[in-house]
Amino acid sequence: MRTKTFAAAALLAAASLTLTACGSGDDSNKPVAVVSEEAGSDKAATVLDKPFEKPDLVLTDTQGKKYDLRKETQGKPTLIYFGYTHCPDVCPLTMNNIAVAKKQLPKAEQDDLRVVFVTTDPQRDTPAELGKWLKGIDAQFVGLTGDFATIQAGARTLGISIDPPHKDKNGKIVSEHGTQVIAFSPKTDGGYVLYGEDATVQDYTKDLPKIVKGENP
Repeated sequence: MRTKTFAAAALLAAASLTLTACGSGDDSNKPVAVVSEEAGSDKAATVLDKPFEKPDLVLTDTQGKKYDLRKETQGKPTLIYFGYTHCPDVCPLTMNNIAVAKKQLPKAEQDDLRVVFVTTDPQRDTPAELGKWLKGIDAQFVGLTGDFATIQAGARTLGISIDPPHKDKNGKIVSEHGTQVIAFSPKTDGGYVLYGEDATVQDYTKDLPKIVKGENP
């Protein structure tokens, strides 16, 4: 098992400096910090030595109802990702990779797994828009929207930076955000595994059976 193990404090510092402008094609947002890892380790999963605490977020789901993240996902294997529906590449790819892998799980485990997509573009990503977009990927995925400052603060607790949406040089609205997926254990509710945007369907397919049990991938 060539699992990468990072010091959480160092990882937090590195992750918070990593932003991706979806579809921008701009390499200026590459990570500006590198965290040491075990030699020869090429596995997608990064197991944290000190898990992240689940964000204390109360937002709005795709039905327009209040969704208390901690309460609703307590004791459930949970994947959390921050992105936006107008993203042309990284966000839909990540969500689709997870959706395909999820379908390989037994039905009971599929129902138990919580995949939470928190928008970084709440002005455009209304509950209805989120619901429509996620339905095309996996109807069980949870979509959350709300106040941008609240979302930004919640992401920051996981070392994920997001900037307010803005227009690029072509006049297109883009959202720059960290692209990490954080997996939370059903045993401890701690965010103990991190995936980057290079994680594949195969990576998630191999790891989810362990994630749903709260085991190290």
